[in-house]
Amino acid sequence: MQLGFVSAILPEYDLEQVFAVASQCGYECVEVMCWPPGKAERRYAGTTHIDVTELSDERIDEIQSLCRQYDVAISSLGYYPNPLSPDEDESRLAAEHLIQLIQASSKLGIGRVTTFVGRDWTKTVDANWPRFESVWGPIIEAADQADVRIGIENCPMLFTDDEWPGGKNLATSPAIWRRMFETFPSEHFGLNYDPSHPVFMHMDYLTPMRAFADRLVHIHAKDVRVDQAMLDQVGVFANPNEWHTPKLPGLGQVDWGQFFSILTDTGYSGPVCVEVEDRAYEGSIENRIRALKQSHDYLRMFLPRM
Repeated sequence: MQLGFVSAILPEYDLEQVFAVASQCGYECVEVMCWPPGKAERRYAGTTHIDVTELSDERIDEIQSLCRQYDVAISSLGYYPNPLSPDEDESRLAAEHLIQLIQASSKLGIGRVTTFVGRDWTKTVDANWPRFESVWGPIIEAADQADVRIGIENCPMLFTDDEWPGGKNLATSPAIWRRMFETFPSEHFGLNYDPSHPVFMHMDYLTPMRAFADRLVHIHAKDVRVDQAMLDQVGVFANPNEWHTPKLPGLGQVDWGQFFSILTDTGYSGPVCVEVEDRAYEGSIENRIRALKQSHDYLRMFLPRM
């Protein structure tokens, strides 16, 4: 396995600066954010460390040269929109950009793209299914043709008022993943698994790694703290931001020893990327880099560098 981080936490840095931070902290890879250039629509969105809309052969050579210079690999090209948005223009643009990421990932020799499936949050899972099939069929076909694996994250995207009542991501549970993989059995369609999301949904976060071992494309290392006293006051149907807090690895409720014990048993040998969403470390760029260093040093207990 290779230890890395998600580049969204350094939006003001260019790609070379991101690689420099990775090298200084001791990381082996980076999940590079590749949003279309423009204004961010939410926290941790809108970061463009590689613009795949202008990926010339010269730029590919520059990126690969930076990887060699800093001895840092790209774990995946990341982009987390809502391809199933009820706004058809938003949905179309997201799907088109995902296909561009797939093509760019192939050209760069990376072989992975990480993203959200998306959802029309005003409808049930069943009512979303026809659009899931129609939107994702061409995306997965493009991945098959390019020999690029897509890892879909298991975050419910159900944290703020505009995401109620259903959340903006379908792929939240083993039952839904199973149905998705039955709909699209392609080996290029799998999971970008984050253990923090099942924890706050009161689900087992260890068993799915065994059950879906052949679908593990990419791993996010993020922790979470559930504030039980507040949960006892507002209940699980309250906005989750009232009672759950993303944390750095080791500062929440994920048992990382157990997590890596199971993950190594599955035979997984890919990237594990720290996703910093801990507000306690967001006050300055210095604090965010400190968060990356702290996360690196903690996780090296389980992933020693060779």
